[in-house]
Amino acid sequence: MPEIVSFVFNPFQENTYLVYDETGECVVIDPGCYEKYEEEELVRRIDDAGLHVVMLLNTHCHVDHVLGNAFIKDRFNVSLYIHPIEEPYLRAVSSYAPNYGFFRYREATPDAFLNEGQSVKFGNTELKVLFTPGHSPGHVVFYHEESLSLIGGDVLFYNSIGRTDLPGGNTNDLIESIHNKLFTLPDEVTVYPGHGPTTTIGFEKRTNPFCAITVK
Repeated sequence: MPEIVSFVFNPFQENTYLVYDETGECVVIDPGCYEKYEEEELVRRIDDAGLHVVMLLNTHCHVDHVLGNAFIKDRFNVSLYIHPIEEPYLRAVSSYAPNYGFFRYREATPDAFLNEGQSVKFGNTELKVLFTPGHSPGHVVFYHEESLSLIGGDVLFYNSIGRTDLPGGNTNDLIESIHNKLFTLPDEVTVYPGHGPTTTIGFEKRTNPFCAITVK
């Protein structure tokens, strides 16, 4: 079963994830590291565990989730995978990053694309790609069926959901993604979100004020 390690980076308190298994191969998901000490913290964890980074994944391409893309690509010589719809949103980051104080943002271009139904494979691990638009038009999440784990980006949070007032956001699409993609997963699935603490599908179905399911 894979190990999932989280780091909280940048002023947006974004969750960056490192996923690896017993082979030592790993992927970095949504690197929000911007400051040098954040980059060093991530690299130190990778080096201390003797891991080999084989891939860089973005759930979506808002600034807080892509700040470390260029660093990871350069440091570990890996390819960046995103959903094709997210490409213009990734390109746009360089134009607005300074507005948030990220004056040293370095652009990174995608090397390959992810679509619904594909799987990300590394070591002995396979992550299923689910297309979950709403927070961002090309948002995807990564599901590991055996361990009932979901790297969920900014779709579903602990008793909350991703915002939809950013360019390309759509509330109806987001709620549809939650109900048709996430809430069809087992209740025991642990959700590792892009911000805040972990939660479970079952807990959010029962209690989330934005999208809870009434059980008759």
